[in-house]
Amino acid sequence: MGVRSSADSLEEIRRCISAHARPDLASPIDGLLLSRVLGAGSPDYSLTEPLLVVMAQGGKRLHLGDRVYEYRAGQYLIVTANLPVTGRYLGADEVPSLAMGLVLRPAALAMLMLRARSTPRTRSTTGSSAMATGRADADLLDAVARMLRLLDSPADAAVLAPLTEQEILWRLLTGPHGDMIRQIGLADSDLSHLNTAIGWMRDNYAEPARIEDLARMCGMSTSAFHRHFRTVTAMSPLQFQKRIRLQQARSLLVAHPGDIAGVGHRVGYDSPSQFTREYRRLFGAPPGQDAARLRSGGGSPDPVQFP
Repeated sequence: MGVRSSADSLEEIRRCISAHARPDLASPIDGLLLSRVLGAGSPDYSLTEPLLVVMAQGGKRLHLGDRVYEYRAGQYLIVTANLPVTGRYLGADEVPSLAMGLVLRPAALAMLMLRARSTPRTRSTTGSSAMATGRADADLLDAVARMLRLLDSPADAAVLAPLTEQEILWRLLTGPHGDMIRQIGLADSDLSHLNTAIGWMRDNYAEPARIEDLARMCGMSTSAFHRHFRTVTAMSPLQFQKRIRLQQARSLLVAHPGDIAGVGHRVGYDSPSQFTREYRRLFGAPPGQDAARLRSGGGSPDPVQFP
């Protein structure tokens, strides 16, 4: 039996997502995530992880620093680092946006690359950026559809899901963004080293970030670290840290709306006025007003959804 058409695979993917999507994105298959979103709503602010997202219906526009990415039905998004992004769904007021995600785990990619011994070298269309979009070909969509089909057959999923995951990863490795995907699985790649610094900044966002220390953590000179960091994240290290701090502050303010100065200090701001100014610049409203809006509307500052 040959590979089905892209249209047939997309139809099956939409059916499976509609049947199995949950509010927390999780599924019984490890690493497989499902999203169903109805209503465009306000922009969402999220911290990504290395992930493949295939859009089956609808679309989304993302802002990473000064870069804009957009992907729609039949297209995919690849993310290779933890990144703070701003997103808005497209057309979700009419029909729900449906998407599947697969966590891109370094160990799984490294094992596949080791077993294959070599993968065809492909030219990445986005340089060293940690985010890219593209059109999913029939082979990739067919593999994704077969992965989702396993949700209806739990007994088969235990054996076949890991094999199908390997096929999806192989399609990515041999696709137009193969070089970009390969960096996730290489322990000594620039991306792997940068992810060490990114992980530290994510976990220690309230601490001062000295460029010299971060560069040393990555085994790079300060100039090389700054250059690679901006290429990957579209932000300077200090801009990156600011976004992490402000997104964390937004989460805290929903629970503690009356302690604006305390929340600001907790995420690393010594000046309440600077905290309020930078918060308003990012979220479009001062901290107290934004927190009140989220609480009254039942909104979540950290929506559980894909980038």
